[in-house]
Amino acid sequence: MIGSIIGTIIFGAVIGVLARLVIPGKQAMGWVITVVLGIAGALIGYWVWEGLLDKGDTGGIDWIRWIISIAAAAVLALGYTSLTSKKA
Repeated sequence: MIGSIIGTIIFGAVIGVLARLVIPGKQAMGWVITVVLGIAGALIGYWVWEGLLDKGDTGGIDWIRWIISIAAAAVLALGYTSLTSKKA
């Protein structure tokens, strides 16, 4: 149980950082928000991969699931940035 939680946090951190790398420009968010949005993106990626596409565990690295997770985290980061940015 604890191992799953720690693994999810680490996976979410990686996904969050990769999502921020694919977004052009500077995002005004800290590392905690990056990890939280990465975790949310990873969970969305898992849900899409297993629930909608019905792929499950393939026994290897699921590159498409990673791409879906990064895309979901990037969309969440863009949404967060647009909601929290100060407009003059």
